[in-house]
Amino acid sequence: MAEPDYGSLDNWAAHPLKIDPSDEVPSPLRDGYIKDTSVDVFFVHPTTYTTKRAKEWNASLDDEDLNRKTDRSTIQLQASVFNEYNVYAPRYRQAHIQSYFSTDTITAKQAIEFAYGDVRAAFSYYLKHLNNGRPVIIASHSQGTTHCKLLLKEFFEGQQLEEKLVAAYLIGMPLEPGYFRDLQPCSDSLQTGCYMGWRTFRKGFEPDYQPGMRQSIVTNPLTWTNDTVYAPVTLHKGAVLRKFNKLFPAVNDAMVHKDLLWVSRPKFPGSRLYRSRNYHIGDINLFYVNIRENLQQRVEQYRRIHQP
Repeated sequence: MAEPDYGSLDNWAAHPLKIDPSDEVPSPLRDGYIKDTSVDVFFVHPTTYTTKRAKEWNASLDDEDLNRKTDRSTIQLQASVFNEYNVYAPRYRQAHIQSYFSTDTITAKQAIEFAYGDVRAAFSYYLKHLNNGRPVIIASHSQGTTHCKLLLKEFFEGQQLEEKLVAAYLIGMPLEPGYFRDLQPCSDSLQTGCYMGWRTFRKGFEPDYQPGMRQSIVTNPLTWTNDTVYAPVTLHKGAVLRKFNKLFPAVNDAMVHKDLLWVSRPKFPGSRLYRSRNYHIGDINLFYVNIRENLQQRVEQYRRIHQP
């Protein structure tokens, strides 16, 4: 497979110079929507390469069906959370979903490392040709977070670029205590230059993960703290689910439980039929408006600190 040319807009799922699904704003949020082009978001999407009996461990960038699936799922429903700022989301030769479950751990690890090579190349191109010194928000979900943890270590931690980090939203994967040497977890809604993340499950459910997957710092996206204080449903500002232009407020509460974010069964039309206790797919969407508002708070605080 040929290495992607990130000078081509075709190799970006989201880019300020193209019209793409990350530009879409749910209709209830369009009033007062103003784009702030002085801040960038580098978003790395989760795994969408889930084809059964896949022949390759890594996806092809020429797979038009997969690209459409990516665009109409994670780019529209997740990357759009960040679209008050410039959203850059690279296409990359993502590892197949089985890379996280296969007993062939060596090949699986190679597939994930191969995918990170593309993310790294995209970010390097972005820094050299597109950023122009603007502050950066790093955002990701699931496999994207696997890659962005490495990206923060390689490009930000202990380096000059760390001063440009507004915050990192590393969602859907464990954030092991001690993983970063200098970067700190966000402890409130205004802290900048920090990272946060969570994995969402039904209250009372303990997933059967391997021990290494049960160590994580967790941020509560209703309070933006990492303590275990219960956050009631009244703090929930709105979820955006499959119906993109429908906003659902007061859907769930939230509390940190060990390495997980526990929520009561979300309440939305048809939710009684939803039996899953693992809300991984909704890690971002369940907290769509809370995240959107928190971005504004952190950007404003960053400006107060870094601009005279």
